[in-house]
Amino acid sequence: MEELIPGLPDEIARECLIRIHYDTFPTARSVCRLWQREIRSSFFHRLRKTAGLTTPVIAFAQAEPPLAPAASGPAKKYASSASPSYRLTLFEPLTGDWSCLPPIPGLPHGLPLFSNLAAVDRELVVIGGWDPETWAASDGVYIYDFTTGAWRRGAPMPGPRRSFFACAASADLRTVFVAGGHDEEKNALRSAMAYDLAADAWTPMPDMAQDRDECRGAFLRGAFHVIGGYPTEAQGRFSRSAEAFDVAAWRWGPVEEDKLEAGTCPRACVADDGGRLYACRPGGGIAALSEDESGSWRVVAEVPEDARVAPLMVAWDRTLMLMGSEKHGGDHVGYVAETLECKAAMTWRRVAVPEEYSGHVQAGCYMQI
Repeated sequence: MEELIPGLPDEIARECLIRIHYDTFPTARSVCRLWQREIRSSFFHRLRKTAGLTTPVIAFAQAEPPLAPAASGPAKKYASSASPSYRLTLFEPLTGDWSCLPPIPGLPHGLPLFSNLAAVDRELVVIGGWDPETWAASDGVYIYDFTTGAWRRGAPMPGPRRSFFACAASADLRTVFVAGGHDEEKNALRSAMAYDLAADAWTPMPDMAQDRDECRGAFLRGAFHVIGGYPTEAQGRFSRSAEAFDVAAWRWGPVEEDKLEAGTCPRACVADDGGRLYACRPGGGIAALSEDESGSWRVVAEVPEDARVAPLMVAWDRTLMLMGSEKHGGDHVGYVAETLECKAAMTWRRVAVPEEYSGHVQAGCYMQI
């Protein structure tokens, strides 16, 4: 019988293999057929998780640094007006390491603008957005598998082509949920659908009760939550309501009025693994939604002064990461804080962000690999 590592019992060899870093998965798979099968198996990754050997990773859709030093004199205004190209970057909170994912094949101008990111197990999904050259809405679905180190195309998102929609994933169901946004005529949508990664297929969902453009998605406690947004006629006047889709029952619950505080942009909302919702308030505070029946918001931190422009938050394991800038067009900085309990104030710790990873961040998501 073949052995994973010659001369060692397989259980000992497996203890060695589960300790390799995720970025070596593709190389390790190429060693032999047995290693390829092992690293592909769900059992292997369950062992890594049980042993506490998975790596927390945050993926960002982030602007690339300029290819050349900034222009000066009359040419400067033309250089600064060019739209940046976006790429996928990775940040590891435990080590502070930054890296880049390979570009998506067939997209020479970088990521689609305003695309959504969702993580399912060891796969990162990029959905929708705008073509960087034509600004046409994209129905593209691209999936990066960290075990193979390769991209693949998913089934295109069914029409109408939509932008600025809510998106969230369920790792247990290996499904990404999409709802709302607007069509190519700028009409707000209430339709929704689910993408099954294993089947590479889309399933239509019942419509929401309300049209919701520029809404935010979160998957919590078996339900897909769609937060905020606005109907066509409101044009940027965000609703304070939310709706939740019960996956098991396959239906939407009642609309929750006054879910958000007045003036809150849904883009600045995020939910952690425990189901707690956080939001950046218009004045620069970060509020947490109480988990009791009161449903009240409480300020738990202030956004640092140098991160108040275009703030974006990612949450995991009672921890928040914030990326933002001091001014429009400025370098983005990063902060991390432990959220602990809803009633406790948070203390920010600044993250070292190398210059090549300080570009504007459009989207982010968390995954354990």
